[in-house]
Amino acid sequence: MPSGISYLSMKILRLACLGTVLTAVGIAQQPAAMRPPAVPLVAHDPYFSIWSMADHLNDEGTKHWTGKPNTLTAAIRVDGKTWQVMGRDNGVPPLPQTGVEVLPTSTIYTFAGAGITLQLTFLTPALPDDLDVLSRPVTYIDWTVISTDVTPHQVQLYLDANPDLTVNTADQQVSWGRFMLDGQPVLRIGSREQPVLAKRGDDLRIDWGYLYLLADKADGVTSAAVSHQVARAAFTSGGKLPDSDDLTEHIVLPARKLPATVLAFSVDMGQVGGNPVSRSLLLAYDDQYSIEYFGRREQPWWRRNGAEVNDLLRSARKDHDSLLVRSLKFDAELMADMRAAGGEKYAHLAVLAYRQTLAAHKLVADSDGTAMFFPKENFSNGCIATVDVIYPSSPFTMLFSPALLKAQLQPVMEYAAMSRWKWPFAPHDLGTYPQANGQVYGGGELTETNQMPVEESGNMLIMVAALAKIQGNAAFAEKYWPQLTKWAEYLKDKGLDPENQLSTDDFAGHLAHNANLSIKAILALGAYGLLADMTGHKTEAALYRTTAQDFAQKWVSLAVEGDHYRLAFDQQNTWSQKYNLVWDKLLGLNLFSPEIVKKEIAFYETKQNKYGLPLDNRKDYTKLDWLVWTATLADNSADFEKLVAPAYQWANETPTRVPLTDWYDTVTGKQQGFQARSVVGGLFIKMLADPEVWKKYSSR
Repeated sequence: MPSGISYLSMKILRLACLGTVLTAVGIAQQPAAMRPPAVPLVAHDPYFSIWSMADHLNDEGTKHWTGKPNTLTAAIRVDGKTWQVMGRDNGVPPLPQTGVEVLPTSTIYTFAGAGITLQLTFLTPALPDDLDVLSRPVTYIDWTVISTDVTPHQVQLYLDANPDLTVNTADQQVSWGRFMLDGQPVLRIGSREQPVLAKRGDDLRIDWGYLYLLADKADGVTSAAVSHQVARAAFTSGGKLPDSDDLTEHIVLPARKLPATVLAFSVDMGQVGGNPVSRSLLLAYDDQYSIEYFGRREQPWWRRNGAEVNDLLRSARKDHDSLLVRSLKFDAELMADMRAAGGEKYAHLAVLAYRQTLAAHKLVADSDGTAMFFPKENFSNGCIATVDVIYPSSPFTMLFSPALLKAQLQPVMEYAAMSRWKWPFAPHDLGTYPQANGQVYGGGELTETNQMPVEESGNMLIMVAALAKIQGNAAFAEKYWPQLTKWAEYLKDKGLDPENQLSTDDFAGHLAHNANLSIKAILALGAYGLLADMTGHKTEAALYRTTAQDFAQKWVSLAVEGDHYRLAFDQQNTWSQKYNLVWDKLLGLNLFSPEIVKKEIAFYETKQNKYGLPLDNRKDYTKLDWLVWTATLADNSADFEKLVAPAYQWANETPTRVPLTDWYDTVTGKQQGFQARSVVGGLFIKMLADPEVWKKYSSR
């Protein structure tokens, strides 16, 4: 073991960091604080994204975030009897699950029965200050077993990975292979056709690249590429896998009655007594090429210096112990800071957004080594690098990694600087994932139809100003000054009283005189003034600061309606969440009176439903990201927690079992649309409200 760190000491450290209780029998864990709508197991990017969408890991099969099967199956054999741990298997009893906890970098399940306790951990070292590690498409599946009845038990563990992890549809053919890495077996499977980056769209799964499965070390390991039925029968009868692989290649389609070849590993843990015994299996996916960016095929970030899959797997196996310790420290620190910032309920809600936010992106290297971080607009329209998706998710990158924020913004700025983008406002998107070849939304780049001119221009100016604030300089802004100036001029002309157009809440339709959209434009003008000052454009800085101040005063007279402010300037008896106003505080612009916020917060508290504050007066639905932005406007913890608590209750009780939706009904708790989107990164905006916390994380 590297650095003299034992598995036992690491697991005890894990338990201490997670606030669990070391009982007389070892590793019993406290009950989970909440029931997630869906639990992240393997969450790396829009394709390598596996979830449990049930109360118990052994209630049903695991799924891709889209809800299609992405099947991992696990079992444990104790003294000759097999118990189901992950997925379902007819005739095999489930090992009772006693808890589940989601943390930033890991998901931890506990099971108890047959005289043992099992802790099954899905560790994804998603450390935002280390892009090399963050970009590794490897999840560790860590098993820790201890006897709970003072009797030693013979224990073997089992895991298999189905070919449906490597194809978009079940009729696609697959091929598999066996390799040796440093004397240990590695199993690989992937589609036979390998249509690299050929498909674009929303409800899709990857069908190129290869899935890999391997163990931490050779001791007690058997492996096989055979049908699931053959593998499980051999494991159940003897605790080992067959000594021969299936030499044929099959398609996945069940209707063909051909058994799909799975990648299977078993590990004999030997005799387990009162001291924990731990082993790890590694699941990895090498897509080889990740994104098409204006005709160029871009490789994942971890490959940028010529690394190959053997380097990836070797490094991942070697680094397990050190990454576990680093992840434990990060998880404990972040959970403590989230509790301090927003309370227990906020912390447990926000942590569900951590890996989901990252897994809706792909980090790649451009031809010159520039980092580019592309989000996919999951279950919305499948667009790539959507500006009004980057904007709500940006508190995540603003807090944890300014380098990733820059990597989100740069592809958009490069596109806007091209001659093919001829409009005086910012683009909406760069294409349909994974092909970033130019805008497709609203008729594409050749028409103004259904564009979002005020929305996207305001979003970009606010985010670029936030990046400058974090970095202490505006070098990035200066590089794209002509584009930023063009957008500021557009907002100066069109932003105060927006025409009939779409905002990021486009599902609600076009709206003229949108008061919240006007706030965004005004704050964006203030942000441009801030950037102008930082880049030495003093005349422009004074002009735009004055313009923003003037617009803010006019806004009050246009929007005020008694004890609150309107949805639209020309619509009486209306209201809406003014979530964009949060940037007045976060960027230190101070354009709007604090009394506006106090009045709005007091009004919002009279409009809450069981599961939260509606987006506006028109419907009962809300947006989870905007709800937390609105709560962050509050100047005291009581008001913040009062607005967030119903959303926490919703996450616990929603009947829609999918990765966090950001659009749900506040009365029924049901999903309205969208799921697994990166916009939930916006929940971390509360952390930006504390300058010291913001600085602590962003400066790493």
